[in-house]
Parts: sequence; structure tokens; C-alpha cells
Amino acid sequence: MKITIIDDEKNICISLKNILEDEGYQCTYATSLDEGKKIIDSNLPDLLLLDVQLKDGNGLDFLKIIKEAHPELLVIMISGHSGIKEAVQAMKYGAFDFIEKPLNLARIKLTVNNALNFTSLQNEYQALKENYNEQYQIIGESKAIKDALQVVQKVAKTNSRVLIRGESGTGKELLAYAIHAQSTRSNAAFIKFNSAAIPNELVESELFGHEKGAFTGAIKGKKGKLEMADKGTLFLDEIGDMSLSAQAKILRVLQEGEFERVGSNDIIKIDVRIIAATHKNLEEMIEKGLFREDLFYRLNVVPIVSPALRDRTEDIPLLAKYYFNKFAAELNLPLKEFSDSALKKLRTHAFKGNIRELRNLIERLYILCDSNIINEKDLSLTEESKDCELAFWTTTTLFQDKKDEFEYKYFSKQFEIHDYNVSRTAQALGLQQSNLSRKLKELNIGIKEK
Repeated sequence: MKITIIDDEKNICISLKNILEDEGYQCTYATSLDEGKKIIDSNLPDLLLLDVQLKDGNGLDFLKIIKEAHPELLVIMISGHSGIKEAVQAMKYGAFDFIEKPLNLARIKLTVNNALNFTSLQNEYQALKENYNEQYQIIGESKAIKDALQVVQKVAKTNSRVLIRGESGTGKELLAYAIHAQSTRSNAAFIKFNSAAIPNELVESELFGHEKGAFTGAIKGKKGKLEMADKGTLFLDEIGDMSLSAQAKILRVLQEGEFERVGSNDIIKIDVRIIAATHKNLEEMIEKGLFREDLFYRLNVVPIVSPALRDRTEDIPLLAKYYFNKFAAELNLPLKEFSDSALKKLRTHAFKGNIRELRNLIERLYILCDSNIINEKDLSLTEESKDCELAFWTTTTLFQDKKDEFEYKYFSKQFEIHDYNVSRTAQALGLQQSNLSRKLKELNIGIKEK
């Protein structure tokens, strides 16, 4: 954390600087408002200690100006010749606290610590405002999702790095947040950053922050996502889309715990847990020179697979119920539900878009379907199913993987056709009932409750 001190008594500046640096903070100081403004404009601190009366101006007037320019900057006012009136004015202008001289060492340390803790809470609050709490709920009771959550629970209490892999729409961010929520960093910020959602030329500025004048349009300094996540967790979504230049800087953060803002040579120390996620084949990207091998091994300490929806079809009724309740409340419409035949159809659908596709389908049905009971004919999955069927036969993968996928699709469909009756299905397929039961268990195909 960076602190700037502005006081026209140099000995006070030096004393405060030494005290705060002993506490692990990075400190600069100025003995005039003009000099202090230059420091703030060129390298925005996290906290400002500002004297009320200086030789070249009034600290309260400067406070008002600086808070208008940088409302996120925390300011602690210090004074030896002020009273209640000045203290009230300081609070009105946005000061965090007001300390009278002579300065008490314990009071200074406590106030600075409280101010920086307040910053951390602000960052967390902002992050939570941008992401509704319900979006982090993980819905499901399937073996696939339970296996993933078991790994989450084990790794959460450590500071080990995690690489979450899985198709788009499977809920990789939810797993990342679950790790954060169960970790010792849960009271600090959870900040997410998606490389694929930001133009390449802005990635480093958004991630590492920038100083005033670092590039055209940088009219003031700005913290990056990395600083916002200090003491907390940074979720790097779609790490496979990150440029090689940004990859090198992230590698330095992982190795040394430090970085520089764009346009600055000042080293900033950081304490952050990084969780990365991708839907891409990073091993193939490494072979093509598109992803750093050293970064891959730094990130891939504990791998977690976010399962595709087709691998956890028994969770579809639970997910459907969740989204039906969600959209009934959001759209102020009567609660809807799927008929048994519609649920059967959904459980055999490939869902290339995974949970996101299911969510969008239910939202669409809420808007367009008049009936509160949604039947199979309302689903309109035909063309999507044709595309999925074509992709099944034309996608080149290992034979064993394709064999496993075929068996899952084949037995799921046959089980559905024969009304989820093991005996009838076994007889139709010419199999021993015990062998079919074993196969259904291996493939995680559940028996429908009557």
C-alpha cells in the first residue's frame, strides 16, 4: 500500500515515513501543497496524510479539491492549531479521520490501519455490487459436481494456485468464488478479470493499473484489478486469451509478488491469490507458442474440471427449478414448470452452451410461453440437436473418449425410450439386467423415481 504525507515540517514527514515504512507501507512525502499535488498526480497513493495549515495554502481547501479529483483516495487530516470547526469541515469534505498534534504513535498506526482496512472493504463491496449473490450459488447433487466441490473444499483453506478447466457456460466462475468464500481471504475482495472481454491494448492497463499520462486518454492514475484484489482473490477468467506480454507480467506476480503500473517504474508489492480458468487447450497453445509453459505450470498446481451439463443431466430438474423461481420473481410472472416429457427431452439434449444455454432457454420460455406447464413441444430444440448430432460424428477425439460419449448417449436414450425401466431396457437390448445396472452406474445415468 502506498501512502503520501504532506506537512511543511520536514521532521514530522520523516518521522511518519519511518514509522509507516516499519509497518510495511511504501511512503513518499512533500513539504508543500504544490509538491504534494505533483506526487499525487504522477503516482496516486492509497492514503494521504495531510496537514491543515501549510505555508503555501490551506489543507482543507486542498482536501476538497483532491477529493473531487480522486473520490476514492482516503485522506487523514493532521493539525496542531485547529478545533472542532475544522474537524467538522474536514469530515464534510470527505476526510476519513482527523488527528491532532502532537502525534501519538499508536493512534497513527491504528488510524492508518483502519483506513486501509476500509479501502479493502470498499473494494469488496464494489465487487459484490457488480455480481449478484445468487449468481455464485452452485446448484446440483450429481457425482460430477460433488467431485468438483470436494476438490474446492480441500484447496480453499490453502494458498495453492488453481486452474479451472471446462467448456463455456459450465460455471467456472462459481467454482472460483466457492474457493474464495471458503478461504482465509473470504473477508477481502473477490475480483474477476476476463481477458477475452477487453481489447488487447487495454488488458494491461485494466489488470495492472496506470499512471497519469501513461497513454493517450490517461488523464489520471488508476488502480488495476490486481491492486483491487490485494489481500483477496483475483479470478483470471479465460487466461488462454491473455497476450504473451500480460502473461509475462502475471508470471512475475506469481514468482515475486510484485508489479508496476503501466507508465511507472515504481514496484508495488502485492499479496493476492490467483485462480485462473479457461475453456481452451493450453497444452496445444504451448506447442504453438501462444501460451507460456512456465506460466501454465505455475497456475496448474491444483486442476479442477468444471463438468459439462451433459455429464450431470440429473441436475437439470434442480437447475430448472432454480431458474423458474428466479425468473418468476424478476419478471413478476406466475411460476412455471416443465412437464415430465419436457424434462425427459432436456436430459437427452446435448446442451453445447451448458448451464448458460439452459438458463437462456428458461428465460425465453418465461417470456414467450403462455402456459404455466411447459411441454416438450414448447422446447424448440430440434435444430440445435441436429447440430450437436453432426458435431458428435465429425469432431476428432481419442477413440476411448468418443466411445465413452457414445455409450452415454446410447444408453441414456434407450433408458428414456423404455421409460427408465432397467428390466425392460435390458431385455430390449439383449443384456443381462445386472450388467446393464452396472453400466448405468458407471455412466452416472440415474434411475427415474416413480
